[in-house]
Amino acid sequence: MSDHPVVTVAVVIALALVGVALATRLQPSASTDTLVGKNSETFKATERFRNRFGDDAVIVLVRGDLQRTILTDDLQRLIALEQCLAGNAPEQVRLAMPPVCNDLARERPAQVVYGPGTFLSVAVQEIQKGYQAKQAEAAAQGKAAGDNAAKLAKRQGLPKRQQESLRKAAENLALQQFTQSALKLALRYGLALANPQLSNPEFVSQLVFDTTRGPGVPKPRFAFLFPSPHAAMVQFRLKPGLSDQQRKRAIALVRTAVDQPQFKLQRGGRYVVTGIPVVVDGLTGAVERSIFVLLAAAVLLMAATLLLVFRTRLRTRLLPLGLALAAAAITYGCMKLAGFSLTMASIAALPVLIGLAVDYAIQLQARFDERRNEGDDGEAAARAAAVRGGPLITGAAVATAAGFLVLLLSPVPMIHGFAITVIAGIALALACALTAGLATLSRWSEPRPGVPPPLPRVVSFFARSWDRIESSRVGRLAARAAGWVAERGRRVGRAGLDFALDRPRNVLVAGLALAAIGWAADAQTQFVSDVRKLVPQNLPALRDINQLERETGVSGEIDVMISGADLTEPHVISWMTSFQKRVLEAHHWQTGKTCRQPKNPPELCPALSLTDLFRTTPGTGTDARSLLAAVPPYFSQAVITRDHRTANLAFGIRLQPLDQQERIVNDIRTSLNGRGGPPPGVSASVVGLPVLAAESNGKLATEWRRALMLVAGLAAVFLVLLVIRRRPQEAAVPLIPIAFATGWSSLILFLVGIPLNPMSATLGALVIAISTEFSVLLSARYRNERDAGASPEEALELTYASTGAAVLASGVTAIAGFAALIASDVRMLQQFGIVTVIDLTVSLLGVMVVLPAALIWAEERGTVRRSDLSPRRLLRLGREAVADAAGELSFGLPGSRPATARAGGGGPLAARRWRRPGRPRLGKPGLPRIPRPRLPRQVRRRTRA
Repeated sequence: MSDHPVVTVAVVIALALVGVALATRLQPSASTDTLVGKNSETFKATERFRNRFGDDAVIVLVRGDLQRTILTDDLQRLIALEQCLAGNAPEQVRLAMPPVCNDLARERPAQVVYGPGTFLSVAVQEIQKGYQAKQAEAAAQGKAAGDNAAKLAKRQGLPKRQQESLRKAAENLALQQFTQSALKLALRYGLALANPQLSNPEFVSQLVFDTTRGPGVPKPRFAFLFPSPHAAMVQFRLKPGLSDQQRKRAIALVRTAVDQPQFKLQRGGRYVVTGIPVVVDGLTGAVERSIFVLLAAAVLLMAATLLLVFRTRLRTRLLPLGLALAAAAITYGCMKLAGFSLTMASIAALPVLIGLAVDYAIQLQARFDERRNEGDDGEAAARAAAVRGGPLITGAAVATAAGFLVLLLSPVPMIHGFAITVIAGIALALACALTAGLATLSRWSEPRPGVPPPLPRVVSFFARSWDRIESSRVGRLAARAAGWVAERGRRVGRAGLDFALDRPRNVLVAGLALAAIGWAADAQTQFVSDVRKLVPQNLPALRDINQLERETGVSGEIDVMISGADLTEPHVISWMTSFQKRVLEAHHWQTGKTCRQPKNPPELCPALSLTDLFRTTPGTGTDARSLLAAVPPYFSQAVITRDHRTANLAFGIRLQPLDQQERIVNDIRTSLNGRGGPPPGVSASVVGLPVLAAESNGKLATEWRRALMLVAGLAAVFLVLLVIRRRPQEAAVPLIPIAFATGWSSLILFLVGIPLNPMSATLGALVIAISTEFSVLLSARYRNERDAGASPEEALELTYASTGAAVLASGVTAIAGFAALIASDVRMLQQFGIVTVIDLTVSLLGVMVVLPAALIWAEERGTVRRSDLSPRRLLRLGREAVADAAGELSFGLPGSRPATARAGGGGPLAARRWRRPGRPRLGKPGLPRIPRPRLPRQVRRRTRA
């Protein structure tokens, strides 16, 4: 590394460039297997349902006056569009259609397409066929009756003229009976059978509209095609197993088809392409477009933060950010090679990964600067930083990775991807920092004599610009303000450190109390799962699906998949009908209502199901099979398979919070598992995308699951530290501020009122992992200084002056990177950024304040014994802490007595547990600092060696 710095840096840069090239080919994914694991019973049942009936449907909403759409020549345009989408137009017709229709016919992305045009066309054909068949049958019966009448007349010896007269009378009687039967059928169904043609507006009107409900109001039984007087629907149900790219391609083909002038409606109607797949595709596209903007914003913010807070040589001040970007590029390139896709969670992992990579680089660079300040050359300083800081930083990285490893316990595969991405990124970031980072510092940290700097004109330009900014009035004011803030920060930090040194137990008790309140408040934190509140509000797909919901009252489907040996048996059909009615009534559906009513709309609405094909329960299975055989295949295949073993009961549902969807799904499951369950030999499962989303949300939003994740995260970090430190006490002490930070962040979120969402619900593990990095590095540096002979005050002062400054710089830089997410128009990412900024800020400040108290308290306590953990012992310690706090409040009051040292302190600092009010503390603002004899750093290092 230090022997061949140019080669090392060149290799890392080459890998980063390859990673960038591969990462740009990552495809975003929002498939359902990122919501629920493939081993879930619900997922398996949903996959079986999709294999039989197709995937979620793309809806083409036909907006406009329904009478103008289907009672005019626009109906022919609508029929042509449906034939184009289905790819089943006759060859000679398809040749005259736009090229997109040939693409749809060739690729066949739809399993079934049905809409009002196809329905009316097939209805007319079936009615004409039935009418003609009955007419032919009546004519045949009339001819047979006439022949019989003529034969009978001939036997009776009647004249031939009378024989022919009787023949015609018998034939006319048969035709009159057929006409009377047809008239009764027409009156029953309100159809003008005299001219059953699409060009007959009277026939189409009688077939579609219910005149008893008002002019232009469609019949309720056709709500899946004609949901309102101002809308019709074409359903384009996708084939199962399509990849994300194929689904995207199919949606694009549908959009292209509806935009063709040949299918444009001339009577004021227009098409709107919507549906759940379109919303998912729109959200994926929005995230894909915004990721580069967010990455650029994060890089700029982190670069500005490093320039301001990282106190090192200017020429290497941005080196940590460059290493972080290289590590991120290699990580996402490896994701492409491993076959992963880009999900919302893996996008959110990017700032986490960059923040951790910046931290590792800053820590190594800080140790490099220490040795350079002591006189070592670049190569020796790099070797010393690797030897002294490498194992420590590696241990902290392993502990951080263990904190993220707990996320694999999450039931949501998308969270698993987040954890794997971050863990792999941690390893690559550490490798980049130890190789290219130290190689760059050893070779280019100082200008070499006779070697011109790279890009001298650019460097000179920026140097002159910086000088002008510094010498300007604004620059001077900014420098003065920054100095004042830094001084105030140092004073506050010094005061906090003194307080933690003097009263460690009080600090810990107060921190524990606040954390306990936060843990209790976490159960009360609002959890937002309404999809409409988590996506960009200006998303066109969201606007379109809201329009679909206004016109139809629903935007998705919950399906109940029925399986059995023969679902055409009358008792099975009777059960399905009663079950459907019972579920609808339980969710406020009443006959005569519509799903789109603005006041008190039902939670569930009827959708196209097997029961809709039967007006009444068939008398026998043969009757049911005969009726199904008469139904057009394009229509029946949407509700029952050809072998009659699987059927579908569908319920329409509107967009709503996922917790409400979960309640509805549980109600349906309860009805299936109760007394009204399926008959023997028949099984039923609740399936569909809303079911998967609700199940995933329920697992994420459970308070006990989040608490279990926190406990598991702390346990994992403790085990890693125990392996590294070999002593339980040294492994447990850094966990104290980490555990407290989880409660503090929950309390802040509760007080501020920021809700959690499916992505930020597992943020407790992120807090543990990030806080582990800070706490482990500081505690290890403190232990090194103590082992070298420094007093506790000196050890803390040296720790915070070196490692603490680096931790603060890396923490502030990571917070700045997360702050870029707040500018995202994707609400889920925006809220994730806000929550992360709050949590990391609280964690950073908490670790900086509480860790000194924990370290001092651990030294006072000495070795922790099993008896110290007894409830009686802990209760007594709590009472003593409360009494100490009361004694603190009484300082300076008349009659108050100075506090005394705690009895049984058991540590080397017990004698200095309390100070009298008049005694100055180390570094307290406004009081003289007590000088302490200290050896020079070089002498102490030689003595230590």
